[in-house]
Amino acid sequence: MEKQRQGKKRHLVVVPAPLQGHLTPMLQLASILHSKGFSITIAHTLFNSPDPSNHPNFQFLPFSDGISHQATDSISSHNIPSLVSTLAANCVSPFRQLLLHFTSENNIACIIYDGFMYFVESVAQQLCLPTLLLRTTSLTNVMAYHYIHRILAQGCLPLQDESVVPELEPLRFKDLPTFNFTNSDVLQNQLNIVQRGIKSSVGVIFNTADCLESQRVDELRQIHQVPIFPIGPFHSMAPDSCSSFLEQDYSCMTWLNEQAPRSVVYVSLGSIVTWEEKELTEMAHGLANSKQRFLWVVRGGRGISVEEWVKSLAEEVREAIEERGCLVRWAPQKEVLAHVAVGGFWSHCGWNSTLESLYEGKPVICQACFGDQRVNSRLVSHVWKVGVEWYCDDVVMDRREVEKAVKTLLADQQMWERAQELKRQLRQAVTQGGSSHEALLHLVDHILSIS
Repeated sequence: MEKQRQGKKRHLVVVPAPLQGHLTPMLQLASILHSKGFSITIAHTLFNSPDPSNHPNFQFLPFSDGISHQATDSISSHNIPSLVSTLAANCVSPFRQLLLHFTSENNIACIIYDGFMYFVESVAQQLCLPTLLLRTTSLTNVMAYHYIHRILAQGCLPLQDESVVPELEPLRFKDLPTFNFTNSDVLQNQLNIVQRGIKSSVGVIFNTADCLESQRVDELRQIHQVPIFPIGPFHSMAPDSCSSFLEQDYSCMTWLNEQAPRSVVYVSLGSIVTWEEKELTEMAHGLANSKQRFLWVVRGGRGISVEEWVKSLAEEVREAIEERGCLVRWAPQKEVLAHVAVGGFWSHCGWNSTLESLYEGKPVICQACFGDQRVNSRLVSHVWKVGVEWYCDDVVMDRREVEKAVKTLLADQQMWERAQELKRQLRQAVTQGGSSHEALLHLVDHILSIS
């Protein structure tokens, strides 16, 4: 058997999407599979391209995308669907040429691609290459797309309805991931892409664990009849490496070392959404009035200079920042969440951030803004019950609400204990014999069997 394994093709071509929340888990997955003996080639766009020096064991091959002149800051929650469509329109021919050249000199076991890069599937089929699909959201979010498809077929989609979706309890209709889409035609196209990608691949990989979403794993297998591999959290299984588009400020770790255990709330609301100066000011007042210590990632916003904004704050708020706060432009999040001083996380509930928080046993203030974040927020607050829910468009940023949420986050002992239990289960999942560890072994065998 071992000789048969060694004789199999063990070269994988990996195609990430050029967004921070997509690139990071794909590179983590590639690192995990490299540790299992596979050679890795990263085929990537020029736009938001990864830094090869952070991954010396990988080969990197760029292909033209037609948008590489744009700045990272131009990406917002509202134009991500447009970006995905542009990539599909521009990248088919360059990617096909790359694969033709590469396969003439290399034997590829399969292609692993991000669901946003759906054009990969048709090119791979033309070249008779098997594909595995990576979905970088929760499994529940993918199931939500399935039910949105059914709701649309019935002729209505109550976007802001407070009632619960029967098949997805406790998700409400307003939690479904439709925020990015300007009309039903665009949404329908996205739904078709999701369904087609799952059905045409030889398997689907998820950055999740059975202890988080076992019911949804079984449902998706039954609906699509394809192998499903829940092998997360990726970040806990992958060797440390940096894939951040933004420079991480490690000085905050020195500050954390000086704080008492569970005394700090970590505030970081993602790499895409930006905030108005008025909203940042309300956040600052609320954090100051809470009398709690805080590590705050402040990226600025629309024309906002962080330094000038801090100077404009009331004197008592500036004093609170100096006495109890630490402000950075970007933080090494995994290290921050693992720190004993951090007692909670005020998050946008991106899936990567959610997993990192759960893995370290940190309760969450869930401030979901768009896309799958609402689904994740509902999971954190109402399924796993380790978070306080707060929606961007439901609540105007108000200093009194900020103060209340921060105090609740750090004081709720029952929520803390539930977070510790989830931490224990997730760590068990990735150890030998755990569900994610076993799913990874099944994935390796599956790749070898199809190659």
